[in-house]
Amino acid sequence: MSLLRDDPLLLVFVVAAVGYLAGRIRVGGFGFGVAAVLFAGLAFGMADPHLKVPRPLWTLGLVLFVYTVGLAAGPGFLTALRRRGVGANVAVLVAVVTAAATVAAVGLVVGLGPEATAGAYAGGLTNTPALAASLEALKTIVPDRGFDAASGRILVGYSLGYPLGVTIALLAVFALARRRGSDEPTATGVEIVVRTALVEHPGLGTLGEARARSGDAVTFGRVKRGERLFVADEDVELLPGDLVTVVGPRADAERAVGRLGRESAEHVELERGDVDFRRIVVSHRAVAGKTIADLDVQSHHGGTVTRVRRGDVDMVAAPGLVLELGDRVRVVAPPERMTEIARYFGDSYRELRELDVLSFSVGVALGLLVGAIDVPLPGGGSFALGFAGGPLVVGLVLGAIGRTGPIVWQLPHSANLTLRQLGTVLFLAGIGVNAGNAFGDTILSLQALGVIAAAVAAAATASLATVLIGTLVLGLPLTTLTGIVSGMQTQPAVLAYASEQVEDDTQVNVGYATVVPLAMILKIVLAPLLLRLLS
Repeated sequence: MSLLRDDPLLLVFVVAAVGYLAGRIRVGGFGFGVAAVLFAGLAFGMADPHLKVPRPLWTLGLVLFVYTVGLAAGPGFLTALRRRGVGANVAVLVAVVTAAATVAAVGLVVGLGPEATAGAYAGGLTNTPALAASLEALKTIVPDRGFDAASGRILVGYSLGYPLGVTIALLAVFALARRRGSDEPTATGVEIVVRTALVEHPGLGTLGEARARSGDAVTFGRVKRGERLFVADEDVELLPGDLVTVVGPRADAERAVGRLGRESAEHVELERGDVDFRRIVVSHRAVAGKTIADLDVQSHHGGTVTRVRRGDVDMVAAPGLVLELGDRVRVVAPPERMTEIARYFGDSYRELRELDVLSFSVGVALGLLVGAIDVPLPGGGSFALGFAGGPLVVGLVLGAIGRTGPIVWQLPHSANLTLRQLGTVLFLAGIGVNAGNAFGDTILSLQALGVIAAAVAAAATASLATVLIGTLVLGLPLTTLTGIVSGMQTQPAVLAYASEQVEDDTQVNVGYATVVPLAMILKIVLAPLLLRLLS
C-alpha cells in the first residue's frame, strides 16, 4: 500500500481497473457498470485510511464529465424543456422536497440529531455541494469549540448515505431499463429503412412538399422516371408512374409510401450508373454545427443527404438536423460529383483525431467561472453551481449553440465519449477513496443504523416519487425517465450507468440535463435548511 500512498495517480487507475472488473459482474441481469469504481474506491479507502486522492484530480474528472454531458445534451435540451421540461422539473421538485420531509421525520424518530440528519440527506441524495452548504451553515449554528464534532456528524451521515443513495438510484434505473418496451425508439436506436414507392396519385406537388407533409420524418433519395434515374431534388414534380426511394423509420416510410401510391417490388436504391451513394465522414469544421438545410447540398453540389449516422445510431437527414464532427452522412449524387462532395464534408478520420483545444479550453474555463458565481439567497447566505453545475450549464448552452463564427463548440462523438468516460473514472475513484475511511469507521456503529435508515428513506422516496410522477402523471418515455432519475440524484455515476443501458444515450443525457440544475439548487438550499430547523 505504501506505493499507492505515494502515487495518487497510480492509485486512481488501480481503483479504476478493479472497479471496472467488478462492474462487469452481473447477477440476475444487474451489474454496477462503471459505478462500481466508486465502491472499489470505498474499499481501498477502508483498507488504508492514509490513501488519498488530491481534490484537483477528481475535480478535473467531474468537470470533464459534466461538461461533455452538457455538450452532448445541448442540441436537444431546449426542445425537451419546451415539450416536457416544466413537468419533469415539477416532478423533481416534489421528489426532492418530499425526501427532505421524509429524512427529517426518520431523523426525529430515531434521534439522529440535526447534523447527522442533514448529512444523511446530502448523502442519500448524493450531492456534495449540499454537504458543503451544510458545513457552511454549521459555522453560524455551533460555537467554534464544538464545530469539529458537529461537522464530523454531518460527514458521517454523508459518507454512509452516499453509497446507499447511489445504489438505490442505480436499482431504480435498472428497474426502468427492464420495463422499457422494445418499441421505444430511443432505447435501441431507430431502424431506418428504404422503400420504393410507385407514385399513383396525381397532383402531389414536389418532393419537398411531400416531405413536409410527412413532418420531415422521411427523406427521398432517388427518382426513376422511365429509364432515367436521377437525384431526388426537392423541386422535382411528382408524376404518376415515378419510382421514388423513401428513407425513414419503418412506420413513417410506409405511411409516406401510402400517400404517394403503393410500394414497388423494384429496388431502385440498388441501381447505379447515373446516381451513386457513399458514406462520408463530417470532419470539416466549417460544416459542423450547421443544419442539413443550411448546407443545401442539392443546390451547391447536385446531391442529397438521406441519413446521418452518429455513433451507432442512424437518423433521417431532416432539414433541421445539426451535423456534428464525426457524423457519417449518406449522400446520393451523380458519381462525378462525389469527390467534390467528399472534400466539402472533409471525409478525414485523421482530422477528427485532433481535439480543438481552443474551443474545449474556453468552454471549460467559462463553466468554471459560472460555477464560481455566488448567488445570494433570501434571508442571507448564498449558493454557487460549483464544479458540477457551472460546466454543465455552459456545456448545455454551447452544445445548443453549436458554433460561434469559426469556433465549433461540439466535440467529435468519439472524443466526447472518451473524455466523459475518463472524467467518470477520475471522479468516482477519487471520491470513493477519500470517503472510505469515514465510511469504514461508522458503518458498524449504532448511530450508523439510524443514518442508514434516514438515507435509504430519502433516496427511496425521491426515486419512487420521480418514477411515479414521470410514468403515471407525465407519461414520459422510460429512456428519458432514467436520465431524469439520474438528474434528480445529481449523480454522474447513475447517469453513466443509465447511458450504458441504451445504444443511443441522447435522451438519457437530455433528461439528466433538463432537471439537474433545479435539483442541485434545491438540495443546496434544503440541506442547510434541515440543519437550521432541527437545531
